[in-house]
Amino acid sequence: MVPFALCLAPAASATGQDLQDRPVDPPPPSAAPLPDDPDQIQFSADLAEYDSQGDVVTVSGDVRLFREGNRLRADKVVWNRRSGAVVATGNIAVTNPEGDTAYGDRIELTDSLKDGAIDNMLVVLEQGGRIAAQHGVRDEDGVIRVDHAAYTPCAVVDAANCPKEPSWKITAVKVVYDPGKKRIRYKGARVSLFGFATLPLPVFSHSIGDDNASGLLAPDIRLDAVNGLEFALPYYFDLAPNRDLTITPHLYSGALPMLQGEYRQLLGNGAFKVKGYATYSRRSDDFLNNTVNASSRMAPRGYLDAVGRFQLDPNWSVSGSLRLASDRTFLRRYDISSDDRLRNNIRVERIDRDSYLAINGWAVQTLRLTESQGLQPIALPEIDYRRRFGDDLLSGGHFELQLNSLAITRTSGQDTQRAFASLRYDLRKLTAWGQEVTLTAYGRGDLYNTQDTAATSVVSYRGLEGFRTRGIAALAMDVKWPFIGEAFGGIQRISPRIQLVAAPRIENFDVPNEDARSVDLEDSNLFALNRFPGYDRFDDSTRITIGVDYALYLPGLSIEANIGQSYGLTSRPAILPNGTGLSDRTSDFVGRTVVRYHDFLTFTHRYRLDKDNLAVRRNEIDATIGSRKTYVTLGYLRLNRNIAFALEDLQDREEARVGARVQIARFWSAFGSAIVDLTDREEDPLSLASGFEPIRHRLGVEYEDDCLRLGVTWRRDYQTAGDARRGNSYLLTLALKNLGR
Repeated sequence: MVPFALCLAPAASATGQDLQDRPVDPPPPSAAPLPDDPDQIQFSADLAEYDSQGDVVTVSGDVRLFREGNRLRADKVVWNRRSGAVVATGNIAVTNPEGDTAYGDRIELTDSLKDGAIDNMLVVLEQGGRIAAQHGVRDEDGVIRVDHAAYTPCAVVDAANCPKEPSWKITAVKVVYDPGKKRIRYKGARVSLFGFATLPLPVFSHSIGDDNASGLLAPDIRLDAVNGLEFALPYYFDLAPNRDLTITPHLYSGALPMLQGEYRQLLGNGAFKVKGYATYSRRSDDFLNNTVNASSRMAPRGYLDAVGRFQLDPNWSVSGSLRLASDRTFLRRYDISSDDRLRNNIRVERIDRDSYLAINGWAVQTLRLTESQGLQPIALPEIDYRRRFGDDLLSGGHFELQLNSLAITRTSGQDTQRAFASLRYDLRKLTAWGQEVTLTAYGRGDLYNTQDTAATSVVSYRGLEGFRTRGIAALAMDVKWPFIGEAFGGIQRISPRIQLVAAPRIENFDVPNEDARSVDLEDSNLFALNRFPGYDRFDDSTRITIGVDYALYLPGLSIEANIGQSYGLTSRPAILPNGTGLSDRTSDFVGRTVVRYHDFLTFTHRYRLDKDNLAVRRNEIDATIGSRKTYVTLGYLRLNRNIAFALEDLQDREEARVGARVQIARFWSAFGSAIVDLTDREEDPLSLASGFEPIRHRLGVEYEDDCLRLGVTWRRDYQTAGDARRGNSYLLTLALKNLGR
């Protein structure tokens, strides 16, 4: 026991519902083998007395009794052999075969040590948690029944090992604990937080241990400007060890109820999950002018989200995801998701050491009010096969064959079918002076078929109607020369790099551009063979690219950086749009810097500088500063490319993101985050924004210890879309950890 002087207050005396530890250790297993006869009791004590007339055995002084896995420790035990009654007093602890230990001031048992009555009882469960009561009984099957009891799975001592009130506990008029079913049932129960009674639970039960069990989960309570006060109470159904179902009714003061369901199942070769929402409410998502609501109508609304993956054998797998919403504002109105597009996918894959096959199907549902669903692509199928071979033909080199086909269909837009075959050879060698030289040869043949090109508004994305063929070829040599040595008390690496790429002129604009629209010069594609992100466009410039990689590794600190620029070797006009940094013979400068300091700081800066005046065309910063308990995350992005407005995939933007969590006490923390749109007419000439338009912010405070999480969050959205209106929402979070332990 901890000395009294170390605690701020003395421990409470042992009374009814006293959840504190008792000053006795549980009885250890018997050091000697138990008797073969189950009717015999093995015992040890300092003193034993026998009353032959009454047939009463009295033992005292560190008494220990053992029978059929049941163990008892006490200061004194009186055993009436005629009646079979066993009465134990003083520092009592009884442990059953399941490992649960009962403590008390006085215990009356039968000589089986399985059943009896206990005064001032405390039961510490092997699976975690404890039950305390003024009086309790245990029957022959080990079921414990107590009146006016308390239960908690929380710690009852603080960091200094001094007694404290548990974060939460359940008090009840009647409590029944069945160790066989690993379940506790309550009547007239109430949940208390920090000693204050809060939630009434007239009839309640929960499981004990790691096994799942059906029952109510923690509720969600929130308040927002659209739906009013919301109360959601999930109910969990334990259908089997490998599958479960959670049903959550959502009740609103300002809207009709909504029902949510989630089904999960684990199979021998995979798993899947299906989640759905359904309600009946007013729809206004078809209005661009958000002040108009006269013709909005009541209608069924909902959302379906399913995902699964199955490993058929060591090589073959099947996976898929399905996301469908009834309308474009349902997810935002009910604060389910802020996604503006829902992507659906089905995939079959085969992977081995030297080959890869993927068969994909994609469909997209747009949730943007200004976009047409008919222009969204349906890619079915997309087939991609790759095989690597030739490692034994020449040391350091290998071939890669790729076969690819894609069919894109739109209900009211351009349709495209594409197929190609390519062969790539890479040879990597190290010279005697330490240079790393990589030689690459690439060739590809394409076949396209396109219909309804006029439905695509951007002319450069259309291609020509009907069937078209295209040939692609490129040669490249990439040389790195790393210099490594000691510097500044650590290791420094400086790696100059030069790449030469030669490619003939390619008829890029004869074929449509479906997958290579969002192109921009970055550090990640500066040395790429093709600086377009997809297959429909290929960078046919003949160029030389020069750069340098730098790294410094010190104890607890690392700095990595690179910078580079490319130069065209021909006067051939570039196919990349103006403003991407690649449209002239000389490209812009691009680079990246990454700094890491222990686990305290991570800083990444990506940039692109105009080659003519060093104006910042891309400025991207991501940083995390602090510990796991107190930290700040910062994000900033500015794209100042001056690209034509028609190329919507390349429009300029400016945005700032900030998030923080501060540990203000041992268990208390405050947190917040915000997203601000900084775009103005300098970035977007058609923008009506002021240059400081908040998107959303969040502020909150939270208490969390090993047993309880309690928090309040204020969130504000600043944008309105249909019935997903701007305004404030408040969320109350209450999670009783270890419930079921």
